[in-house]
Amino acid sequence: MVPFAVVGMVAWAVVGLVLLLFFRDWLTEHGHQNWLWTCLAGFLWGFPGLAVMMRHDANRRRRRAAAERR
Repeated sequence: MVPFAVVGMVAWAVVGLVLLLFFRDWLTEHGHQNWLWTCLAGFLWGFPGLAVMMRHDANRRRRRAAAERR
C-alpha cells in the first residue's frame, strides 16, 4: 500500500511543478491560482496517507506472521 501513497504524492508534486513552471501566467490571467494550492494540499495530505499506509502494511505483516506460526 505504501507505493500507492508515494505515487500519489509524486503525482501531485509533478503536476504542481508543471503548473508552476509552465502555466503560472495562464493560471494568473484566468484566476486559477488555486490549482497550485490544490496541488500543494494534495502533496501535503500525502504524508498522513503515507503514515496510515505504513501502519496498515506493518499490521498486515504482523497478522500474516502470526497466522504462519499457528
